[in-house]
Amino acid sequence: MRLTRRKCKPVMETAYIALGSNLEQPQRQLQAGFAALARLPGTQLIAQSSLYRSAPVGYADQPDFVNAVAAIRTSLSPRDLLDALLNIEREQGRVREFPNAPRTLDLDIALYGTRVIDEPGLSIPHPRMHVRAFVMVPLAEIAPDAVVPGRGPVRELLAGVDVASVTKLQAVTA
Repeated sequence: MRLTRRKCKPVMETAYIALGSNLEQPQRQLQAGFAALARLPGTQLIAQSSLYRSAPVGYADQPDFVNAVAAIRTSLSPRDLLDALLNIEREQGRVREFPNAPRTLDLDIALYGTRVIDEPGLSIPHPRMHVRAFVMVPLAEIAPDAVVPGRGPVRELLAGVDVASVTKLQAVTA
């Protein structure tokens, strides 16, 4: 009798990544961010929102941001995904001078399946995503039926957010 070894398919999870930039051609930074997400090992970029302009939050003396959300399917663990996102940020010149500082690229895990994680340096769902129009508007564009654990469906949460602070941008042509 001959035993054959089958390779198990890695477990793929849907995750939503919030992207933001307000330095060094922000629209191009986000496009490069989408491309970098698609290149991650064990990961497929399955959707990307339009780009949106929003005013800065926290530290106001800086340029407006351009924001978007990407949907990915990934076999990376939440911690490995976070490490990969931080590496992409560094590769695109992100410097963390102070909280809410201007940045070339910011990548945050908004949702990772239905998981709730609260560890040092890693909180999923993102703790303030449900009140931030610059996350909720692009997320609702690509995943209105997604559920924020402990909060509810994106479509319903969007109704409680002031969307006037977010403006959809026209697509950039290369």
